[in-house]
Amino acid sequence: MRLTFIHPAIGHRTNEPYLRSWQMEPLPIATLLGLTPSHIETRFYDDRLEAIPYDEPTDAVAISVETYTAKRAYQIASEYRRRGVPVIMGGFHVTLVPDEPARYAEAIMIGEAESIWHELLDDLQHQTLKPLYRGEQMDLSHVRVDRSLFRNKRYLPIGLVETGRGCRFPCEFCAVQTFYQRKYRRRDPDRVLSELTEQKKYKKLFFFVDDNFAGNISESRLWLPDLAKLNIRWITQMSINAAHDESFLNQLAQAGCKGVLIGFESLNEANLKLMNKNFNTMKGGFVQALANLRKYGIAVYGTFVFGYDHDNVDSFQQAVTFAQQQGMYIAAFNHMTPFPGTPLYTRLQQENRLRYQNWWLDDNYRYNELPFFPTKLTPQQVTQGCIEARRTFYSWRSIAKRSWNNRHDFFMFRNYVPINALHHNEISARNGYPLGDETWQGSLLEVR
Repeated sequence: MRLTFIHPAIGHRTNEPYLRSWQMEPLPIATLLGLTPSHIETRFYDDRLEAIPYDEPTDAVAISVETYTAKRAYQIASEYRRRGVPVIMGGFHVTLVPDEPARYAEAIMIGEAESIWHELLDDLQHQTLKPLYRGEQMDLSHVRVDRSLFRNKRYLPIGLVETGRGCRFPCEFCAVQTFYQRKYRRRDPDRVLSELTEQKKYKKLFFFVDDNFAGNISESRLWLPDLAKLNIRWITQMSINAAHDESFLNQLAQAGCKGVLIGFESLNEANLKLMNKNFNTMKGGFVQALANLRKYGIAVYGTFVFGYDHDNVDSFQQAVTFAQQQGMYIAAFNHMTPFPGTPLYTRLQQENRLRYQNWWLDDNYRYNELPFFPTKLTPQQVTQGCIEARRTFYSWRSIAKRSWNNRHDFFMFRNYVPINALHHNEISARNGYPLGDETWQGSLLEVR
């Protein structure tokens, strides 16, 4: 049997290359490949990097779908299904709104695909494919990752590794709490260390893609000493509460942690309360947390969102000024996105504030647009405010000034200008980016 894996792009703009900063290794597909029996012939195509050979013989196609890539995924599925090739879909978006992708695929996988992948493949081989497979949360010791599909593809030079899944915090806007039901599970540390030992031959920096590396600090502490022995450099995502635990920060630094992505979201406490992120203000708040991170030489990628109910015209510059004063390595200034299946989406829908009922499929929606109506600003003010915030933060003057705060670690400092320059160059390129391929001439083919 021949099986083709596809990772869809967000979209394609006419006569323009895909954004470089959006070209990272698709770890979920590598995880499925690791569970696929060797007697099944597999191919993999990344829509962000290469043209998809729709006419290449294959018995089935598996597509991983996120909300931002849903429209493009359905376009790709329609091309294959017109050629008589059955399509299988899974991923976050499929779990959040299963009835929608079920219209464009012979089979969908809800929940964690690893728990039902072997069943699905067996059904596929016996031509008894069911329309729905429901995966359950399982012990992560069975997870095996096959990165052979990344060879000869031009991804960003950073290795992606998963050490745990889920997050216990109930942030209103976050789809992670919906998908993982506010549960945190850690992978077998020995298997993670084995992966890292192999990958350090090829990678100089790793990104632990965990939703929250500090999901269980006591568990993390247990394997950080072994991680330190590998002598690797890595960055990750974590909640800000961990930045108030100095002994934990010291262990992170000793284990090779060079930077953390933290969702600051807003400087307005009323917004944070509405988001269910009151924990952001604990123990001295942002300033104390950032001081602790600097103390242990851990750089910060701060993220801020706008469009929440208590934002006004001054909110954008306040966030930029704060990020500059704190010397953040990089920062993101984005509008709040209501993902389907989240409490935020439900609330905005009930309040009749959605501009597009299904913004991810609407032909009139473009990347960087606000898909709902804020209370104190217009959607256009939020979009423009985010763009101006990025322009200010990633101006050459700001990059030069912040470099002083990020000079202490040679490896991170050496990469500081290239990374900031990449963001500087993509500010305009991201704005108005289409969801789906705007050159695609077909029509979506629904399952009958």
